Amino acid sequence: MEFVRIKFPDMERLRISAISYLNTAPLMWDFERGNAGENFEISYTIPSQCAAQLKAGTADIGIIPVAAYAVIPDLLILPGVAIASRKAVRSILLVSKVPRERIRRVALDASSMTSAALTKVLFRKWWGGLPEFVDMAPDVEQMLGQHDAGLLIGDPALRIDRSRYFTYDLAEEWIGFTGKPFVFAFWAVRQEALRGVWSELDLAGIFQRSRDHGLQPESLAQIARQWAPRLGLSELQVREYLSENIHYHLDAPCLEGLQLFLHYAHECEALPAAPTLNLLGIAKAVAT
Repeated sequence: MEFVRIKFPDMERLRISAISYLNTAPLMWDFERGNAGENFEISYTIPSQCAAQLKAGTADIGIIPVAAYAVIPDLLILPGVAIASRKAVRSILLVSKVPRERIRRVALDASSMTSAALTKVLFRKWWGGLPEFVDMAPDVEQMLGQHDAGLLIGDPALRIDRSRYFTYDLAEEWIGFTGKPFVFAFWAVRQEALRGVWSELDLAGIFQRSRDHGLQPESLAQIARQWAPRLGLSELQVREYLSENIHYHLDAPCLEGLQLFLHYAHECEALPAAPTLNLLGIAKAVAT
């Protein structure tokens, strides 16, 4: 594997807010194991905090839940890279102690705006019923101790023993109703942060190459060895999740699915109206 050395010593380092979940590990490959990190300051948090840091201006680039695009102004989407799914995703689950039609109270994992909004869209457009939604920490025992169902995302969802509960994979449900992929997150950059750095920095290329390197078979094998013991999964399960359940390309079908979700989320009053999708290559003029 070859890494391209790109360094700009006279340029201020951009601040990246990343997510410490398994599904972002391939995206961060060059930043953690190559030399891409030399040009950035990197911190790790949960999805909702990535969005909060971009909104506050304490981060310049973040892997944000797509719902954040509707509430943070002046963002550009880095083209080509996403955390999406074209089939069951396994890591976004509604976990319930009763069948879906009997759900009246839902605890939402407070760390993800997008999955919470998707849960509300599914209930209001297709599942029926208007349950009460309450934000909680992602502890399934506490969630179900107080509510009928709980939304779990990321690593906590992957660790769930699904034989003990009624479980609904939200990506699978969305795809079944719409026929479109579901996009959970993408890289976004504050427009102000790009002023004066565009001509020197192929930002989209850096993030796309890191994704490509992270998805190579030897990279996935290394990630699986590192993450399997943390999650109590086999290395095969980790590799299958990253290579089959997660789709890492923000391609045309994903953009269509993303636009449809933002439309439905506004229609269902789960999110405010989102601006037009603004991708970095299309918006070059704003940074010059």
